[in-house]
Amino acid sequence: MLSVFRRWYQRKFSDPDAVMLLLLILISTVVLLIWGKMMMPVIVAAIIAYLLDWPVVQLEKAGIGRSIGTATVMVLFSAVSIIALVILLPIVSKQSVNLMQETPQIVASAQNWVLTLPEKYPRYVQVYQIENIMAGLNEKIGALGESLISLSFSSLVNVAALLIYLILVPLMVFFMLKDKNFFLQTVSKLLPNERRLITQVGNEMNTQIANYIRGKVIEIVIVGGVSCLTFVLMDLRYAMLLGVLVGLSVLIPYIGAAVVTIPVAVVALFQWGISAEFWYLMIAYSIIQALDGNLLVPLLFSEAVSLHPLYIIIAVLFFGGLWGFWGVFFAIPLATLVKAVITAWSSESSQVKEGTA
Repeated sequence: MLSVFRRWYQRKFSDPDAVMLLLLILISTVVLLIWGKMMMPVIVAAIIAYLLDWPVVQLEKAGIGRSIGTATVMVLFSAVSIIALVILLPIVSKQSVNLMQETPQIVASAQNWVLTLPEKYPRYVQVYQIENIMAGLNEKIGALGESLISLSFSSLVNVAALLIYLILVPLMVFFMLKDKNFFLQTVSKLLPNERRLITQVGNEMNTQIANYIRGKVIEIVIVGGVSCLTFVLMDLRYAMLLGVLVGLSVLIPYIGAAVVTIPVAVVALFQWGISAEFWYLMIAYSIIQALDGNLLVPLLFSEAVSLHPLYIIIAVLFFGGLWGFWGVFFAIPLATLVKAVITAWSSESSQVKEGTA
């Protein structure tokens, strides 16, 4: 057994470049686990900088200095963000409050419908089963209400943190974009000389993460915008809120679309019942999801490394449980990083094997 492990170790880590890559991954993981929450503003700033680097580069190619290009892009990005928040935030907030107020009515309607099942299907559904289900459901709804109230109070405490984000993050984004080359040179000096595999994986991940962030933001805007427009035209209640939820659901591949279908279907069912309008809405919603998965995603992520759906789901569950929202957001790039590292080690092992042969 020890000889097998020794041969595996020699095959994978006989090259100093492979050892340096492993040490860098371990150190980065430890830093994120220990200081991840503290460094979250820096991570958010880096994400936005990745998103805005492409237009800055295009302005540079057009002959505009990087400082002026960075300032121009930051002003445009801030203006668009403020306008979007001014338009969307009040509507979404109001619809969220209204939906919270009407949730008891929706639950009561669902309970009344469920209570009719024993009369319709006496051979399959018994009254005591429905009562047990209702009792458990009411307890969970009560617990959910308490958690929402506690969350609202805790959010008031985080207002100061939000203000810090609004001030520090734009400043960090500006300097990251303006002095990009300086920071890259500084990081390069900190890396060891044995960094061939680190450079290989870093170049691949730099392209992957940049493409993923830009593509995902575009996908959220398109899917959310089309969903809002569709729901408004079909006169669905809470159209803007549900449209925003549908747009954000694309952050979680496969799982997000399935989860967000529940509030869309529940609201439509409460508003129209089992009617033609309900089925028209569900058909339109299904078309949006089908176009997103079969047309929009292949166009936006054509340069991304393909991953099996099972690997994506595992990555979402693992990294989401580890880092919450940002773990879900970066599940695919992180899974791609794991794949790139495995590919680099495998190619290195093949080269070592060929050299010894």
